[in-house]
Amino acid sequence: LDDVRGYASELAHSLVDDFNVKAIVVACNTATAAGLDDLRNELDVPIFDVVTPGASAVVRASRAGRVGVIGTVGTISSGAYVQAVERAAQQTDVGIELSSAACPGFVEFVERGQLSGDEVMVLAERLLAPLTEAKVDTLLLGCTHYPFLARTIGEVMGPDVVLVSSADETAFEVSERLRELLLLREPGAVGTRRFLSSGDVDTFRDLGSALFGADLVAAEHWER
Repeated sequence: LDDVRGYASELAHSLVDDFNVKAIVVACNTATAAGLDDLRNELDVPIFDVVTPGASAVVRASRAGRVGVIGTVGTISSGAYVQAVERAAQQTDVGIELSSAACPGFVEFVERGQLSGDEVMVLAERLLAPLTEAKVDTLLLGCTHYPFLARTIGEVMGPDVVLVSSADETAFEVSERLRELLLLREPGAVGTRRFLSSGDVDTFRDLGSALFGADLVAAEHWER
C-alpha cells in the first residue's frame, strides 16, 4: 500500500498544480484505502473516494442485511470497506452481516480485455464461493475494474443477488456534491475530456477505447 499511496499523492498533486482541477476522484479502491486521508489533508480541492458511496449504497440496497464486498487483496486487507459499511449501517435499522472476498486475477483479466469465457467463469466461481455460501443478498463490486465482469459475476451469484457498482455510486455522489458546492458548469457549457496515462500510452489507448469507446483515442503520456 505504501507504493500505491506514493503514486496517488504524486498524481493528485500534478492534477492540482499542472492542470488546475476543481475536484479529484480517487477512482481506485486500493488508492482510497491507502492514501485518501493524506490527500485530503494536503490539497485544497474536494477529494472524492470510491469506498464511502459504494458502502452506503450496498447497505441501502440489502433486503436481509447479508452484504458482500469483493475487491483487490490490498483493498480487502486494508479493512476500509468493513469500516465504511459499519458507518453506513449505523444509519439504518437493519443489522448488517458483512462477508468480504479478495479477487486476485479479476483486474488482470479486465486489463487483457478478457471479459468473459471459461477461464473467467472458473476463477469467478472459485473466488466468489465464500459469498455464495454466505448467502449474501447484495454484492458490492469494490474495484472499478469489476463492473466489466458484472455479467460473469452475476451468473455466479445468481439472479436474486443485487450487484452494486462502487464506480456508478461515486459518479452519483460527485455530481450531487459539486452541485452543492456550486462547482458545476453553467447549463449548456461544453466540457472537455483529457486522458493521461503514467504507463504505456498505446496499451492504455487500446484497452481504454475498447472498454469506453472512441474518446480514449486521444490519450497522452503523463510525466511529472
